[in-house]
Amino acid sequence: MSTDPHLGTQNLGWIEVITGCMFSGKTEELIRRIQRVKIARQPYIIFRPKIDDRYSTSHLVSHNQNKMEAQLISQPKEIFDFSEDYKVIGIDECQFFDNTIVSVCNTLANQGKRIICAGLDQDYQGIPFESIAQLLATAEYITKTLAICVVCGNPANKTQRKNTNTERVLIGSSEYYEARCRNCYKNNN
Repeated sequence: MSTDPHLGTQNLGWIEVITGCMFSGKTEELIRRIQRVKIARQPYIIFRPKIDDRYSTSHLVSHNQNKMEAQLISQPKEIFDFSEDYKVIGIDECQFFDNTIVSVCNTLANQGKRIICAGLDQDYQGIPFESIAQLLATAEYITKTLAICVVCGNPANKTQRKNTNTERVLIGSSEYYEARCRNCYKNNN
């Protein structure tokens, strides 16, 4: 909180982005941060996209099966309907939302809320997800996570699709994807 007499008393918020390839621990890190918020007894809420129902329809669940209760939404603007009484807002799988997620996050941060976003930075072709790229440009804090390459064991920053499906969004886990380093990654398209 600012005590500068020229600014008055303000409750400043901010945006944190956790990004990287699949299996790099993004959701795990989001859960870890929210657990700390919970210990501090700060009011929080977590959102995730309805289209991602891999592990649960009522919880945020990491690949390691750690979980916390979450609200499923279809559109970023729905966050406004649920977030008024919360100081901290977690949002997982931001790459599945359209670019309005950026203005929603900025509006909430301007209202004094801490926004913690997690999402893939690139699709399986290595093309940045637009919503994540824009969030990275406006965020105060950025964490880039790396996985382990399943081929050579080096740090991985790419998501390798294991089938020939060419849809940009194909919801799945290890049945469709694996983490690869720059050298072992093969763009199939």
